[in-house]
Amino acid sequence: MSDRKHAHIELAFKSQTTAVEADPRFIYEPLLSEHPKELTQRSFLGKTIRTPIWACSMTGGTELARKINENIARVCKDFGMGMGLGSCRVLLDDDTCFEDFNVRKYIGDSQPLYANLGIAQIDMLLLNNDTDKIKRLIDKLEADGLIIHVNPLQEWFQPEGNPITRPSIDIIEELIEKVELSLIIKEVGQGMGNESLKRLLQLPIEAIEFGAFGGANFSMIELLRRDKDECDIYKPLAYVGQTAEQMVDAINLLSVSGDFVCRQLIISGGIKNFLDGYYLMKKSTVPALYGQASAILKYAKQNYEQLFKYIEMQAKGLSVAEAFLRINPDYSGLFVVDRQLACAEWDARHRAFGKN
Repeated sequence: MSDRKHAHIELAFKSQTTAVEADPRFIYEPLLSEHPKELTQRSFLGKTIRTPIWACSMTGGTELARKINENIARVCKDFGMGMGLGSCRVLLDDDTCFEDFNVRKYIGDSQPLYANLGIAQIDMLLLNNDTDKIKRLIDKLEADGLIIHVNPLQEWFQPEGNPITRPSIDIIEELIEKVELSLIIKEVGQGMGNESLKRLLQLPIEAIEFGAFGGANFSMIELLRRDKDECDIYKPLAYVGQTAEQMVDAINLLSVSGDFVCRQLIISGGIKNFLDGYYLMKKSTVPALYGQASAILKYAKQNYEQLFKYIEMQAKGLSVAEAFLRINPDYSGLFVVDRQLACAEWDARHRAFGKN
């Protein structure tokens, strides 16, 4: 107790906050709940989710990717999460890299696992009457369904990109007509506007994954691979898109006036921490999880213990938020506090206390 009281004295000055730092998205209600023991379970994609985090599609086809996918699948099993595999295009005609993606044995049968192909590959398979390859892919991976990455800007920026010769919605609708699949439709870093969302909500798909502007942007990744002059000229295109909050707001409005078939969301793109995810899930009128890619990848590349600890801390943070935080109905707009500066300040305070 003496050490704790001494720490309180030392930290009293370093812990000062200002009103501008308060997160305006939430109302804190300290009297209405006890300390939580676990998160509320929910049904999603026909399975039980214990932790409302989706491990977004990331990687495959390399030796490092195999270990990353194994780590992610294991943590999804341990915490009751869902997982999207990285691009499975390499498996359509060749099983050389199959073990990089063969994670059902790690994630178990109780958690959602989805394969992944790009819209350009789907179009090519349809044109060549090769859709049976999709079914074989899902069967051999023991996946629950397929995520289609809708990425016209990425393909356009990519030096080796495939031309998309017709609207992506037409490709998706044709696939639905010809093949019975559980589908998730996702963008890859720039989100989707109202009209695209409206069309998707009318389709018999399982979920929409945002891939919203504000997180990993695959158009930017491809742009940075190009010649510098091309990069400078085309760069403005990489900065268009919709944020996750804009997309939640759009779907909330659309769901009021529309009789939609799709009623599940994976809110991804720019989710920096568990409070970002909690806020958008609670704000959504449609059942939702939040998804992360780069944050999970950072720890999955290290070792399983680091990844486990990261997800465990998020789950605990979510349970506290669930118990004590309510959405502020008067808040609108982006949370303008610079998180990087705030985190830098926090780290500086922590280091300063450690030195003392």
